[in-house]
Order: sequence, then structure tokens, then C-alpha cells
Amino acid sequence: MEAAPVPAPVAERDPVHHHGCLAIRTTVPRCSLGAGGSSSSSLAGSSDEASCGSPRWIGRGLSCVCIKRKGAYERICINLTPVQEERLHRLKHRTKVYFDPSRRDHQEALKALWHATYPDQELEGLISEQWKDMGWQGRDPSTDFRGAGFISLENLLFFAKTFSASFQRLLKKQCGNRATWEYPFAVAGVVTLTAAKPRTFVRAIFIQMLSEDEWAFDLLYCVAFVVMDKQWLEKNASYMDFNEVLKSTRAQLERELMLDDVMRIEDMPSYSLLC
Repeated sequence: MEAAPVPAPVAERDPVHHHGCLAIRTTVPRCSLGAGGSSSSSLAGSSDEASCGSPRWIGRGLSCVCIKRKGAYERICINLTPVQEERLHRLKHRTKVYFDPSRRDHQEALKALWHATYPDQELEGLISEQWKDMGWQGRDPSTDFRGAGFISLENLLFFAKTFSASFQRLLKKQCGNRATWEYPFAVAGVVTLTAAKPRTFVRAIFIQMLSEDEWAFDLLYCVAFVVMDKQWLEKNASYMDFNEVLKSTRAQLERELMLDDVMRIEDMPSYSLLC
């Protein structure tokens, strides 16, 4: 696949695992589990939200999801639409692409990130001391992409081009009383990818959003990054607090995605932090 600086992956279809179901928001008062299933009362008390089956992040066999709203569980199942199916496969494919420093398109994407970040500075090379200024751990940023893959570079580039002001604000640590030890911007951007991946029942809601906007995941990543920075400031965090900050970032994103009036990423309260 020939990747562009801004993500534009080609859809892949999986002939075996191409069906699923997801939860949709309704006012149905009770969860209908079918023959042999449990009643809503048997689910109550475990938590405010419960999931049925074994939903997974992107891909094979996303199953039914039960969501408790206003004191009642709801279980609404529908087959994935062709649009949802196609976009899930695109996203699934993107998460499986490793960063390959020998690929021309990956090299060009890395150069594009530099020029979007420092439009007035010429890049000396793909391996250079300059990369440390962006917050990479060493002279070769490709080593930091190995864990998260090419999608982490795509996300950073999307952020830099779509929300330039917010990207520069986080890069330059312009807001708030910063701690003595500050997180390295670029590396944090790679790690933040994990907080942007919806878990359990929230995945079903995210699939709905994906059917409305194929860039929903990239937008969610940008929201995750600014929420992470906000959490960092509020906690006056330092190096040892990084995992706790990521945990609270994920919790904040999940709370917002579950709000009744949030139907798109743009409806999330924290989206207003982007500019």
C-alpha cells in the first residue's frame, strides 16, 4: 500500500469475519437476552455498564454490547453496515502497518511531519540531532515508532496539519505551570495512541462515529493528546506519574464518549480544547 503523508488507506475486506453487531443508543427499557439468556436484573449491581460476549478492539467478532442507561440495560444488535465494515477494515489495516524506515512513503511521511512542525527549518536528514528538539529519544525517530507502528506517525501528522495551533502549543509547552520534568512531546504522541483506542462497550459507540466520519479515530487521537496534557498539568505530573496520566486520560475519554448527546467526536466536551 502506498501511504500518503495524510492517512488515506485502502480498504481491506476479510471474507470470513465480516459481520458483527453493535450497541446503539435507544430508550428501550430492558435488555432482551433471548433464549437461555439472563435478565437485566441479573446484570444489575455489577457496574453501571456491562458487556455481553467478547467484544474486541477492531476486527474479528465485535459482539453485542449491553449498556445501562438511566437505570435500565439496553441491548440492541445490528449487523455492521457496508460503510462501517469497510472503515473498520481500513482502520484495522492501518494498525497492522509497521513503520519501515526503508520505505519511500514512510520516509516522506516523516519528512512531512518535520515540515508541518518546523515549516521554517530545513531538515538535515532522517537521522539527525534535530529530531531531539521534537521530543524523540534519539537521532533516529523511526526507533520510537516500532512499538505503535506507522499509524502513530499518521496520527501525529494529522494532528499537526489539522490542529496546528494546538499541536504547536503542546510541542512548546506553552500553557500552565509545567513540572520540572516534562514529557517528551513526540514520544508522548506515540504512547497516547493507546489511550485513544476504545475499550469494551465504548467500541460500539465509536463504530457508530466511524460510520459518520472516516477520520473519527484520528480526531479521537487529537482529543486524547490534549486531554493527556490537561491531565498532566492538573496533576502537576512528572516522569513517575506518566502511566497514571494515561489511565486518567482514557477514563475521561470513555466518560465523554458515553454521554447521551455525544454522537460525533466533535460533540465531546474535550474537543473544545482543540484549535
